[in-house]
Amino acid sequence: MKTKFALMAAAFAFTCSFAQENPDVNQKISQYSKKIDSIVVSEKSKMNTELDVIDHQFSEKKITSEEKQKQREETALKYQQIINEKVDAQQDELEQATREIVKNSVLMSHDSIRSKNEAWLGMDGINMKFGDRKNTNDPRYFLRTLDISVSIMGSGLTSKDQPFSFYNKDSETRNTVFNSSQFALRYEAQIGGFKSPVFYRFGLGMRTDQYVPKYGNVFKQENTNLFIDDFNRGNLKNTRLNITYIYIPVDLRFVLNPTYTEYEGVKYLDNRKRQLSLIMGIYGGVKVGSVNYIKYSNENTKRMVERERIMNGINDFVVGGKFGISYAGFKLFVQKDFNPIFNNSALLKKKYGLQFGIEIANLDF
Repeated sequence: MKTKFALMAAAFAFTCSFAQENPDVNQKISQYSKKIDSIVVSEKSKMNTELDVIDHQFSEKKITSEEKQKQREETALKYQQIINEKVDAQQDELEQATREIVKNSVLMSHDSIRSKNEAWLGMDGINMKFGDRKNTNDPRYFLRTLDISVSIMGSGLTSKDQPFSFYNKDSETRNTVFNSSQFALRYEAQIGGFKSPVFYRFGLGMRTDQYVPKYGNVFKQENTNLFIDDFNRGNLKNTRLNITYIYIPVDLRFVLNPTYTEYEGVKYLDNRKRQLSLIMGIYGGVKVGSVNYIKYSNENTKRMVERERIMNGINDFVVGGKFGISYAGFKLFVQKDFNPIFNNSALLKKKYGLQFGIEIANLDF
């Protein structure tokens, strides 16, 4: 019996080292252990009762010392055989649980492996994942995500009657390829049943837009007005108006090429596969900063830097809509502000913000 329990202990050592990866298997191991303990305790209790009877007979001199020893050995052997037979009857449960653990540990899919701490760089930008999801074979855990997204954008100004006239020569600011950025912490979950291709997500983030005047001009503020004018205090090196918002994005994501997987008899949308998705959303933000940066040189110094807070001409709130398309981690989008960034105190022809962007990083928790 000592040999059998040594083998059982070895099996438990192997099994328990992997059981934490699968709660269902861990539960089976626990149930098996309790059954074995119950069998051993019950049969040992019966054996001790019989041994007490033998000892009592010896104390009353009804049997000799040799008979006592012989009966005790026979009783111990009998109960050893009983315990072995009952343990063997339960061994199928341990073998089944062990087979599941070996299968999960050896044949673990690449998608499951990537649920652990990981970072990778590819055509879809920088991607990172932190933490090990429980029961990584269960597709339900991939239908809810928490991530941090980082995007860079080209921002420009348009008029109300020409909302998408981005590269307009009449614009008073440059339409630079990448002059703005935003990042957000987002939660995403599925809408409807497990096969639904529709997801919602919302988050909290920060957006920073930069506007650079054309033709060597700078933003100026005088009295209550904000305007663009010539720079006449030296040789202008660099200038930009930075506007920063705390914003809340709310999106709907529609999977256009859904693929499905079956787990424990239930069919799920497999959110681990590469997907082509359409994204539509809205956002709202509140201005937390607006700084005019000017760098120039003059006859007294080669490097003069001024940072001036803009007090007038910029609205405190921004609301807009977003439309995008994504494949795997590669995302392109356009977002348009519904209300003007600049108010009536700004003496500008174009006051509505328009951004074309690309998501360059995604950190998945």
